Amino acid sequence: MILTVTANPALDSTVTLDELDLGETHRVAPAVTRAGGKGINVARVLAQRGFATVAVAPVGEDDLAEFERDLGDIPSVLLPVPGPLRRSMAIVETSAGRTTVLNETGRIAPEGTWSLVLDAVRSRLSDIRCLVVSGSIPPGAPDSIVADLVALAHTAGVPTIADASGSHLLTAAAAGAGLLKPNRRELAEATGEADPLAGARALQAAGAGLILVSLGEDGMMAVPRDGTVWRATLDAVLPGNPTGAGDAAVAGAASVIGAGVGDVRAILSRAAAWGAAAVLEPQAGSIHPDCDALERRLTLTTRSS
Repeated sequence: MILTVTANPALDSTVTLDELDLGETHRVAPAVTRAGGKGINVARVLAQRGFATVAVAPVGEDDLAEFERDLGDIPSVLLPVPGPLRRSMAIVETSAGRTTVLNETGRIAPEGTWSLVLDAVRSRLSDIRCLVVSGSIPPGAPDSIVADLVALAHTAGVPTIADASGSHLLTAAAAGAGLLKPNRRELAEATGEADPLAGARALQAAGAGLILVSLGEDGMMAVPRDGTVWRATLDAVLPGNPTGAGDAAVAGAASVIGAGVGDVRAILSRAAAWGAAAVLEPQAGSIHPDCDALERRLTLTTRSS
C-alpha cells in the first residue's frame, strides 16, 4: 500500500475558456470542482492505475461531505477540522496553451490536528510500502511536520517521497527522505543554487537520496547519489493542462518504489511518462490511458557529474 499525506487539501476548481482577457467579463462553462491537494491527486492517479493506496488529510468540516463524495471509493482517512476547506482555481486558456492557478494559503487547524496525522501514519506503518508527503503546509502547522512524517517512516524502514518546497524541502532532506521531487524553481528557491544539478547535490549533502527535478517542457532529471545524472525527454511537447503533472510524476515514482524496485531508470521513466500523461487530462488527479505508450517514447540519457 502507498500512503499519501496531504497537509493542506483543497477543493480544486478548473475553468476552461478560449483566452483570458484581463479586466474583462467572461461567460464560461461551469467550473469542474473536485477534492484536491497534491497528495490527494497522487492517490487518485495511483488508484486509477490499480495501485493500493490510502490518502490521509485534515479536512474542513464545512466541506467534508463534498470532499468524501468526490473521492468516491478511493480509500482515505479524513480528519475533520473546524471551518471550510481552502479553494484553488485553475484557469485554462485553450488557444494560448496557458494555465493560471490561484491557490488559497489554507486555514489554521487546531494544534492537536498534527498529532492525529502522525498517529494515522504510525498506525499503518506495517502495511505501507511507500509514504508520500506532498504539497504545501497550511499556516499554523509545525515547521517540522514534513520532516516528522518523513522521519517516522524512515525510522521504520519505509521508503519515503516528499514533494515539498522552501524550508520543508530542506528539512525533509535532513530527515532522510529517500526521494525528493522539486521543480526547477522550487529547487533554486530552497537551495539558492540556480543550476538544478548543484541544487540536487545540495539536498543530498543535507541527507536526501534520489532527487527528481521537473524541468517542464525540458523533461525530467534524476540525480542519484552514485555520481551519475539521468535525463528523460519526450519526443514532442504535449499541449494541455500541466497543473497536475508533478503530482502524477510523484505517483509514478511511488508506484515503482512501492513495488520494491530501486532502479533509477525505472523510477525516472515511470515518473516522466505519468507526468506527461497528466498534461493530456483536463483536471489534476488523472492521467491519460496512453501513459505506457508515452513511456516508450521517452529518451533516457546519462552522464557523470
